[in-house]
Amino acid sequence: MTAPTKPPHTSPADPASGPPSGESLHSPVIDWFDENARDLPWRRPEAGAWGVMVSEFMLQQTPVNRVLPVYEQWLARWPRPADLAKEAPGEAVRAWGRLGYPRRALRLHGAAFAITERHGGDVPADHAQLLALPGIGEYTAAAVASFAYGQRHPVLDTNVRRVFARAVTGVQYPPNATTAAERKLARALLPEDEPTAARWAAASMELGALVCTAKSESCHRCPIAAQCAWRLAGKPEHDGPPRRGQTYAGTDRQVRGRLLAVLREAHGPVPQSALDQVWHEPVQRARALDGLVADGLVEPLADGLYRLPLT
Repeated sequence: MTAPTKPPHTSPADPASGPPSGESLHSPVIDWFDENARDLPWRRPEAGAWGVMVSEFMLQQTPVNRVLPVYEQWLARWPRPADLAKEAPGEAVRAWGRLGYPRRALRLHGAAFAITERHGGDVPADHAQLLALPGIGEYTAAAVASFAYGQRHPVLDTNVRRVFARAVTGVQYPPNATTAAERKLARALLPEDEPTAARWAAASMELGALVCTAKSESCHRCPIAAQCAWRLAGKPEHDGPPRRGQTYAGTDRQVRGRLLAVLREAHGPVPQSALDQVWHEPVQRARALDGLVADGLVEPLADGLYRLPLT
């Protein structure tokens, strides 16, 4: 794809002229992306739509450096959806390792099964068909359609939402949950041309991941700093609801992770006594185990045995 002609963006914008338009943002961000994009395996042509889908599941709430080794192993073992679909769901949970939020593994297994049953083993290109797959939400359907098939869809992850909040809306952070106003803005900012729109989606996401970060933005490296409404307003502090933290130590999530680690490493059913050793507090441990069973991540058997799910 040949990027549109790059407009000048080296001189400060006039704050009185209003927020920047999509047209004034597209070229500098896409040109920056062409020069600075990371070489990630799911961005390579050989990844295909399945590789893109796997990456999108894994990258939700998990950083790239942790995803990379698991992603490579996953695609080596299950290069097509049908390869994963014929395995027990517990094998997906086992291969997920310590990526966290392991229900994503079950959802990805369910999506692979549906792709195999409904679409002959090929990830559908149609956005509505993607959205109809189990475990696929608004973001993932748009991301796969855009990144794998070059379609025109607003792709709103945390990084993109932060870039739009700062550059266009003039606030430090977006709301905790995606709003209708953000979706409307994202649609308004989309380039009309499909290939350019897909490139814009990837470029704005990368800008948020590498430059316009949550804690230490690098405005001196930003290709649209001169137009950024938040920077031009003097970077006002966030005055909305408190940002949600990602606590882990001592939480049920930590206990669930330890229980799953024992089950992943076992070659057969695990007795209750082995699980009792992973956490000192019996009430929290029992609650975490019950939660894993309720989520379908663990199957209880007779005689106090547990295993990863087979069905």
